[in-house]
Amino acid sequence: MNTSLTGTLAGSGASPVVAGRTVLITGGTSGIGAATARLLLVRGHRVAVTGRDPGRLKAFLDEVGHADRVLGLVADASDWDATNTAVTGTVEHFESLDAAIANAGGASADHFRTGGAGVIDGGDPELWAPMVLANVLGPALLAKAALPHLERSRGRLVLIGSVAGTKNSPGNLYSATKWAVVGLAENLRLHATTRGVGVTVVNPGMIDTAFWHGQAPPIAMSPDAVAEAIGFALDQPAGVDLNTVTIRPIGQPV
Repeated sequence: MNTSLTGTLAGSGASPVVAGRTVLITGGTSGIGAATARLLLVRGHRVAVTGRDPGRLKAFLDEVGHADRVLGLVADASDWDATNTAVTGTVEHFESLDAAIANAGGASADHFRTGGAGVIDGGDPELWAPMVLANVLGPALLAKAALPHLERSRGRLVLIGSVAGTKNSPGNLYSATKWAVVGLAENLRLHATTRGVGVTVVNPGMIDTAFWHGQAPPIAMSPDAVAEAIGFALDQPAGVDLNTVTIRPIGQPV
């Protein structure tokens, strides 16, 4: 699958700005990804976002503004060619890559029909593969594509995990995929730290996003709160590696 540009710099022949850093966010058109993109743009950074749906991606680019510092790329995060092309396209467009955020992912529809529990018993196996590929393979592909560029910039790789990846849940395959992300983050840290690259896993609790398919829990925080946590990780001083951030809404006991 080839990645195509759907958002470019405003104006014919415009050149990328040089201030700030360049950050690539997978799955950046909604939820945590979109909130993070908005935050980083307000702070003066250059942001590339990927999305699978060209229409949604274009709508996000039109809405977010900052056309001189935002780039949209159509890409499936679980596809190697698309992910690698998105990374190289970002570097070619902005001439650097300082951070990559593996945000794309989700849960299968049966996760919500079964209340997030008993998925192995009551779920449809035909729906599991896309979730596993997006949540587990996707971050690994982004790491492979981005790490050589992050080594040059001494940048940071951020993986979006989940509290569900730190607490067991009965029969919950989604939870298992997030446990894999948490483990992958530490494996990547061991590899990347000797190359001058920081690795952070951000584990959110309940968030009020489209992830819940209209079934958001009564206690949930805004994706803006998670975006702030990601921004905090990116703002660490040189030589400091912030590895794990867990963020929950007040009132979430698990």
